[in-house]
Amino acid sequence: MGELISKFFIPDIPGPVIGLLLLLSFLVIKGEVNQPLGMVADTFRQHLGLLFVPASVGVVLFLPDLKTHGLAVTLALLVSVVLTIAVTALVLKVFWKATHDE
Repeated sequence: MGELISKFFIPDIPGPVIGLLLLLSFLVIKGEVNQPLGMVADTFRQHLGLLFVPASVGVVLFLPDLKTHGLAVTLALLVSVVLTIAVTALVLKVFWKATHDE
């Protein structure tokens, strides 16, 4: 459903993102997770480690490039982590003030 909405109405937002937002909205409105969905989620969670296999294969495949550009990759990762933490802290601070000033 998210892919269809993305394809025909909002092409700038990926379909999986729209699908997850629709699922989240449905669950918030419903107020609970039904048993079949809970079983699927538990099964998915148990096998989540399998999703890291392609990433590991990619790292091994591009190991020579990573050795060549290791410093740049490490620096980019560190900067992105620091920026992510800083932006998260700022957003939390803004929302905290907005909810506790009343």
